[in-house]
Amino acid sequence: MQKVGDIISKTWPSELKKTDRDTDKYISREFQKYGYDLARELNDEKHKALYIKLAKETPRGLLETAKSFVRDAPNVRSKGKLFMWRLKQLKEGKKKANMG
Repeated sequence: MQKVGDIISKTWPSELKKTDRDTDKYISREFQKYGYDLARELNDEKHKALYIKLAKETPRGLLETAKSFVRDAPNVRSKGKLFMWRLKQLKEGKKKANMG
């Protein structure tokens, strides 16, 4: 007879931690998952609600562009601040393009 924990550990991918599975049970929409993953990638889980809101209301292309900008930047102290700065620039550039 096997322990339940052993069976579960074999069925869950090894890269998922227990905390990931516990958090995912509260996520019901795709944008929530995207926002949460974005907050984790930027090491800014304290503001995960902000990233979920952005994932819901902001075009995904802008978010991806800002995220790749942060990923490519070396020696960043605050990835969240850099992400928000770049996102603001992208949104302003889009407004100017629509006006002109």
